Amino acid sequence: MKSEVIHSLGSDLDSAVVVIGAGGHAKVAIEALRFSGWRVIGCTDFDPSPRTVVGAELLGGDEILPDLRSAGIRYAFVALGNNNLRQARGEDLLNEGFELPAAIGPNCSISPTAKLGRGVAIFGGAVINADAQIEDLAIINTNASVDHDCVVGTAAHVAPGSALAGCVKIGNRTFLGAGTTVIPGVTIGADCMIGAGSVVVRDLPDLVTALGVPARVRSS
Repeated sequence: MKSEVIHSLGSDLDSAVVVIGAGGHAKVAIEALRFSGWRVIGCTDFDPSPRTVVGAELLGGDEILPDLRSAGIRYAFVALGNNNLRQARGEDLLNEGFELPAAIGPNCSISPTAKLGRGVAIFGGAVINADAQIEDLAIINTNASVDHDCVVGTAAHVAPGSALAGCVKIGNRTFLGAGTTVIPGVTIGADCMIGAGSVVVRDLPDLVTALGVPARVRSS
């Protein structure tokens, strides 16, 4: 890694975080991290072409991460939209000694009894109500709502404008498209894809694609 990057880090690294990813999702994550009080030192990406992402410099590929860790950077945030890849990279970073902070954007309402895992993204306008549980590396996107006693699994993604009623369970790595509604008490399994605007009124097993009003399984 370039020595000037190391020198630019400064001595106060308590709030310094590196972001993994440099796409559109990373843009929103970077702004949410800044809103949460983090100092974003830059991004990594598979395409190391020099550029900035909402003012954050692209530092290079993931091969620079060991150098950053050695230089005293303790925190990394995985800003990758692909659920499987986000989980895998998060696990790698934990094994490499990084900690994964939460990125919480403006105008969010989060109950004091809600439980947030490591590396979660809670974007602007999201609502998380009493005793909800958001597992590691999950995304609750812009203006989505998660009502009381819900569980959103590891690396799942609740897309913008979606609404989970009370006691809903969303499996690991499942994706709920924009504007999805899930009625109370429904369980959706792991690795599912729910089409945008769908209304889920009954339990769904693992590994299915469902869409429509009401949502029906189209493939597995």
